[in-house]
Amino acid sequence: MSQQPSELLEMQRSIEQRIQQAFAPEDEGLRFALAAAREAGLPEIQISPVQGKLLQVLAAACNARAILEIGALGGYSGIWLARALPPGGRLITLDLNPEHAAVVQKSFARAGVSDRAEIRVGKALDLLPALVGEAPFDLIFIDADKQPYPQYLEWALRLSRPGSIIVADNSVRRGFQFPTAQDENTAGIIEYNRQIVSNPQVVSLAMAMDDDYTDGFAISVVKHT
Repeated sequence: MSQQPSELLEMQRSIEQRIQQAFAPEDEGLRFALAAAREAGLPEIQISPVQGKLLQVLAAACNARAILEIGALGGYSGIWLARALPPGGRLITLDLNPEHAAVVQKSFARAGVSDRAEIRVGKALDLLPALVGEAPFDLIFIDADKQPYPQYLEWALRLSRPGSIIVADNSVRRGFQFPTAQDENTAGIIEYNRQIVSNPQVVSLAMAMDDDYTDGFAISVVKHT
């Protein structure tokens, strides 16, 4: 007897919960970051714990010592990223909102990663050119406003090296749900996905792994040429 869709969804959620408990448990520092962001009125759109652990796995896979994050929100993803760094490693995270940045700094301090994590405030497309002298970055995580995703990809490629990993959040939901752009944000994600599929500099895969498999990451590895 086949299972009903509701039963399959319940089973999927149970499996996801067990995976999170076993592989990606949240400690006090991560829980504090969530609470601080909520208290500050930030939108609750942070990545999941499993996505955070996946970022750590990817950082380890490329021996990341320098990580760039475009879009800090409340610092939750930045904590996962910073904790993946070896001694002497560095995370630079960018955010437009000074109030968000204050929350991030507090959360980084509480999680014990302030020694290796720095937040820079301003429009990402204005800040990225100044990072050329600090490149290459081994891992670049994009999770900001969606319309400029193609421009963020362009800068990620400029600031990376062969073997670097570029990860974009929210690339599945709108980028695959609609064949044509419904708004500027959707257009940005659709174009981002088109570029990572067609660009010979990278090998890429989109993974539906969040919000009941309706959203997720696009992961690209910069190829040796």
